[in-house]
Amino acid sequence: MSRKNRFLLFMGFIIILNILVGCGSMAPLEPPDVPTPSRIVDANNKLITTVSQVNTIPVKLDQISPYMQQAIVAIEDDRFYQHHGIDFRGLARAMYQNLRAGQITQGGSTITQQLAKNLYLGPERTLGRKIKELYYTLQLERTYTKKEILNMYLNHVYFGQGAYGVEAAARTYFDKPAKDLTLAESAMLAGLPRAPSYYAPSTNLKGAKERQAIVLNRMVELGMISAQQARQAKAEPIEAKAKTEHFQQAPYFVAEVIKHFKQKYANGMEMLYSSGLTIQTTLDIDLQRTAERALSQVLNKFNPEINGALVAIDPKNGYIKAMVGGRDWQQSQFNRALARSQPGSAFKPFLYTAAIDAGYTAASTVMCDPVTYPQSGAPPYTPTDHGGGYHYRQFTLKEALAISDNVVAVKLADMVGPGAIIRYAREMGIESPLRSYLSLALGTSEVTPLEMASAYGTLANGGIRTKPLYILKVTDSNGRVLEEYSPKLSRVLDAKVAYIVTDMLKAVTKPGGTAAQISWQVKRPVAGKTGTTEKDTNAWFVGYSPELVAAVYVGYDDKNKKVGVTGGEIAAPIWAQFMQEGLKDVEVRDFAVPDGVVKEEICTNDGLKATPLSSRTMEAYFISGTEPKVPCLGDWWNQLGNPDQPPVESTEPPPAGVGEIGQGVETVP
Repeated sequence: MSRKNRFLLFMGFIIILNILVGCGSMAPLEPPDVPTPSRIVDANNKLITTVSQVNTIPVKLDQISPYMQQAIVAIEDDRFYQHHGIDFRGLARAMYQNLRAGQITQGGSTITQQLAKNLYLGPERTLGRKIKELYYTLQLERTYTKKEILNMYLNHVYFGQGAYGVEAAARTYFDKPAKDLTLAESAMLAGLPRAPSYYAPSTNLKGAKERQAIVLNRMVELGMISAQQARQAKAEPIEAKAKTEHFQQAPYFVAEVIKHFKQKYANGMEMLYSSGLTIQTTLDIDLQRTAERALSQVLNKFNPEINGALVAIDPKNGYIKAMVGGRDWQQSQFNRALARSQPGSAFKPFLYTAAIDAGYTAASTVMCDPVTYPQSGAPPYTPTDHGGGYHYRQFTLKEALAISDNVVAVKLADMVGPGAIIRYAREMGIESPLRSYLSLALGTSEVTPLEMASAYGTLANGGIRTKPLYILKVTDSNGRVLEEYSPKLSRVLDAKVAYIVTDMLKAVTKPGGTAAQISWQVKRPVAGKTGTTEKDTNAWFVGYSPELVAAVYVGYDDKNKKVGVTGGEIAAPIWAQFMQEGLKDVEVRDFAVPDGVVKEEICTNDGLKATPLSSRTMEAYFISGTEPKVPCLGDWWNQLGNPDQPPVESTEPPPAGVGEIGQGVETVP
């Protein structure tokens, strides 16, 4: 805009203002708008909660500390008692600065103008709204005394944390009525209306103290207090209490939605509290209740101090369908669904996915016996199975994963390399830092339940990764769309590889698997993996059906305490109860077998093709052409009277490009 046009705009503004001032009769004031709370709804538009927190307690001016009255006038409108609603000196100064900058940099609004805006107008910043503001400002000044205007302002201005008015603010931050506010507390509250979220003493005491000093200095300049009083007030220790929001449903999930608004908008909380937004989320409130019930009922059978988390995602689109961050929001707002913990063997599917994609098959065999690996700058690493022993026999990869054999996993990690495990975990959805050690295969790097659910969802979705989503759409009170989000999908695995790993994980919940005890609970095809960390400090189960993936974490907030049971014993039952109840009305279907995948019966002792004489067998899936062709002769040979003959080992050569140790100590971001 040119300087000439800006000048004309300014002159037109002054002419309109003069017309308003000169009107002999003005329409009566309209009833003020009441702040409209925002609604957070689930994916089916069922109400989760309203985010009003419109905490207001009207009081008379003589019930407000004189310090507070002085402080708000000093910092917001020092000529409040001299002007008639519009401070032309301050307005001209602000207009000049704005014209020079070519944009609005100063407000110049008086207390009466702010009250007019709060009572009668919305947040938009247009010339038409400014004219209306001036109109209502003049009406307020003609109708009420200065004390009445100041009283209304102090009862309506927003101080953050849902507190409208000084009485609510005094009780929210200092747990006392407004009449008992000290000079120090008054100066601190008076500094809040400029930026309530930033200057809130409960979350940013340093910023609040800096703003308090500005208010006190201004009060000294205006002769309201002495310099000695200001120094004493600045030195006065202040303890502002942190307010705990109470959400009746899905509190941990709702807190994340609210965090989105805090981070995206400077006035995000004010928008939520008073703008009547409708936030459609990805949550399924019925599934959420099922998740909360499952976590609570199972954990109640154990130590009451033990805690946990459950997060569920629709693998097709990334919608977060349920999120339970702990047993009791009122006791702890710490969201364990987003907190990092070691996942133990629940991390192994990333190793096995890397191996299958590198050319290994479900029938490839690895020996479980003692092995030691040198480590630079650390003692040699000797993995053992859970409990410290060895099986001293070969395992197919499918059986090793089903029973969660640690030695086989570490040997396989040595073959494919820790770097490959990290790459696949990254591509599938793990974003936390991962350490490039062989023990990574056993879950020694910390991850979050949300990441694990998302990464397992890549397998459930046939190799297509979906980013987790919280919010679908945000609309204002007039139905205008402010934000809208859609699924982000990307293929990161071959569908054949994803299916083969899924089939291997299906064996975990079948006889012989580490979660076999839940097979009677879940009456549909599922795949998953238990996880138990060293010394039994954390327990996990992450699993999925074609429709839903869920991660369950169980542990103490005090990491020195042991859960004392395995993931199969405590986390898997929570997962099973949630899945069975949550999907009870969903048609049962199996994972679709992609083209190019074939099924074969194999011997578990050597991974070769089973024969009618084979005793220990299992079904496995293979990329067409990689299935074993050589028959298993071990059982037949033993029946011929050669029991001492060792089993026939696989003659398949290791896949090309594997076998590098790739061992390092750096943390991979």
